[in-house]
Amino acid sequence: MINRKLAVAIVIAGLSFTSCKNEKDENAEGDASENTENIPNMNTAFIGTYTKKEGHVDGKANGILTIQQNPETGKIRLGRTVAEVINPSFVKLTSDGKYLYAVSELGDKDAASGFIHSFQVKENDSLVEVDKVSTEAFAPCHIEIDKTNKFAFVSNYMGGVVVMYRIQQDGSLEKHQQLDMPNPKESHTHSVSISADNKHVYICDLGADKIWIYDFDAKGKTLEKNQQESVSLPEGSGPRHFTFSKDQKFAYSMNELNSTISIFKVEENGGLNLQNSVSSIPEDFTENNSGADIHISPSGDYLYASNRGHNTIAIFKIDKKSGGLENKGYASTNGKTPRNFAISEDGRYIYAANQDSGNIQAYKVNSATGELDAIGKPTAVPTPVCIEFLK
Repeated sequence: MINRKLAVAIVIAGLSFTSCKNEKDENAEGDASENTENIPNMNTAFIGTYTKKEGHVDGKANGILTIQQNPETGKIRLGRTVAEVINPSFVKLTSDGKYLYAVSELGDKDAASGFIHSFQVKENDSLVEVDKVSTEAFAPCHIEIDKTNKFAFVSNYMGGVVVMYRIQQDGSLEKHQQLDMPNPKESHTHSVSISADNKHVYICDLGADKIWIYDFDAKGKTLEKNQQESVSLPEGSGPRHFTFSKDQKFAYSMNELNSTISIFKVEENGGLNLQNSVSSIPEDFTENNSGADIHISPSGDYLYASNRGHNTIAIFKIDKKSGGLENKGYASTNGKTPRNFAISEDGRYIYAANQDSGNIQAYKVNSATGELDAIGKPTAVPTPVCIEFLK
């Protein structure tokens, strides 16, 4: 890791960030960035973006970007474009940092299907493409990788299709299994999550108001339906993203359509028992809002969720005995439409990607209270959607 970070610092010094000058000029705002050329051991994050105008977004980027983070101050600076991909809205690294996977979120008017791209991550954090394969449907919006780095899962928002790929030794992908939801016209599969023991797969189906449950065997067998095929949420919930408590006894879904967070008890066989739901926005907020992302702090003490419309990160204290959530307030993202957000590996900082205002807000985490203190103003980044730190 030290050699990789030293290499990053050297490359940054040589480039002086000239390769992203145009992107900075288009969004010249914010003071949370800093000159990072001479700071050693910088951290790198890859940024998924939109690159063209769609019905829900006006893409301004030209592919996958990087940012550099000062681990001591939490401040960031826009790096460069490292791969030109159309609408790489979600990116995901293998846990060893060797390969990066990115969707190409395309509709039926763009191509015969969406795509997933495979990249080898080089020592200077540049990307070399090794593969590009169909996602078998349209608008792929999420990628998950199993704990062994042997399988990748892609969720297609259109068509109710999830595809499981076997990751080859060179990072390329081989289609292993396709899962077709029961009602493809209504289903909007938005994410796949995998239990810590790598034995169970959970698919958030936003259109069906269900979370589908499968048993998983990383030795190469196909996914099989769990004894409990699915769990249903109240009509109009729209489960979008899903995460587990640190001890894996509880799970939580961020529900896009009704701006709630559902709390589940995880059964020994991988099943889910819905406990209750809490609002992700204040009771007195009456404007439009849609829930987006959800993450739990490395300590396991706090849950965070992003609100598009209220434009905040909601903060909850987790009751580790019951799994319950206590609202501790909201942190403004100082931008519009916070999509995904990322927590630094050490848990000290959080970064929110404001899709429609073209910037990323950095926060320092108060470890005692879970509260978020904004680090200056947002840093300009064109149409950021997903933030994936290189470990």
